[in-house]
Amino acid sequence: MLDVEKHIGEIWTLYGRHQLGRSFDLPELDDWAWDIPQAGPGIDVLGDVAGLRVLDLGAGVGRHAAHLAARGAAVTAVDASPTQHQRALARYPDTPGLRLVCADAVDHLREADPYDLVYSVSGIPFMDPHRLLPSLADGLTPGGRLVFSALHTNSHGDGPSDTVTARPETLRLPGTSTEHRMHMWVLEPRLWEDLLVDHGLVMETVTTIDSPQADHPLSYRLYAARRPGRRIGGARVPQGGRSA
Repeated sequence: MLDVEKHIGEIWTLYGRHQLGRSFDLPELDDWAWDIPQAGPGIDVLGDVAGLRVLDLGAGVGRHAAHLAARGAAVTAVDASPTQHQRALARYPDTPGLRLVCADAVDHLREADPYDLVYSVSGIPFMDPHRLLPSLADGLTPGGRLVFSALHTNSHGDGPSDTVTARPETLRLPGTSTEHRMHMWVLEPRLWEDLLVDHGLVMETVTTIDSPQADHPLSYRLYAARRPGRRIGGARVPQGGRSA
């Protein structure tokens, strides 16, 4: 699947280059949304992040990461696209608690110390789960949590796949009618749960996030899982059961 991921990266680099050339940029976050504004849970699903080591996968321009850094988290925002990373650097050149990294997610997870919390606003479905999840599970501290949103039904009404395979979706460049085909892993919830459990994580919740427009089929799912373990005296120690 490396060729698929390479093409995905090329499209996101093109996207970032397009955004760098525009005068418009998104405002700072007022309300946290998992890719559908005014729908579903907000930032509260992450709990108290103050003092935690946090990783944002597929961070883009870094708005969500900067928002968590302002809440006292030590946030590393990773994006593989050099142009998306350039946008983030231009927007947040010196933000306390925020570190911006241009890297492949798997490479970063293999090299970094484990994180207390890993989250992604719709970024994980652009990565091959068979390649990502082993490093992601190992990249959490015992007791650490993974929270991510994933496309479930697209705006054309196409529902999730029943096999762990990537399928083509459409990305439109903002402010234009130009569209690009790129692959994503749009999976049924049971497949995401099976993948997470197979890699040593424990599922906590799956939350439906539907478009607030009654006639619009767009829908996401928010997945929350954790690595088994517990905290004693400020340190996290493994519990019995499957090792991640």
